[in-house]
Amino acid sequence: MASSDISVRREDGIVVVTPVGEMDAVTSPALAVELDRVLVPEPPQGVVIDLTKVGFCDSRCIGVLVASYRHARDLGVGLVVAEPQRQVMRLFMIAGIDQVIPIIDTVDAAVDGLRG
Repeated sequence: MASSDISVRREDGIVVVTPVGEMDAVTSPALAVELDRVLVPEPPQGVVIDLTKVGFCDSRCIGVLVASYRHARDLGVGLVVAEPQRQVMRLFMIAGIDQVIPIIDTVDAAVDGLRG
C-alpha cells in the first residue's frame, strides 16, 4: 500500500487518518508511519482513525492501533477509532480492542467528542 492510500486531514486541532483497503502485515507499517508522523513533533488535540474504508484488519493492524493509542495517551492526545466495518468490529471485540481503544459510531461524532 502506498502512503497515498492513507489520507490525512486536519480540522480544528483534530487529525482524521483514513486508511483504505486491507490492513495486514504488508500494509499496516504504512499506517504506523502515518500515525507517528501525526503525533510528532506537534501533537494534535486528538486523532480519529477512520476505518470506514478498511474491509480487513489482522493482528498486525491491531498492534499498530494499540501502540499508537498508547503513544497518543502518553502525549496527552485522545485517539479513537471510528466507523469500523462489521467484520473489523467483530475482530476488535474478539481481540478485546473495544475495551482498550474507544470505538465511535461515526467520524463526525468522534471529531466532535475529541474537540469537546
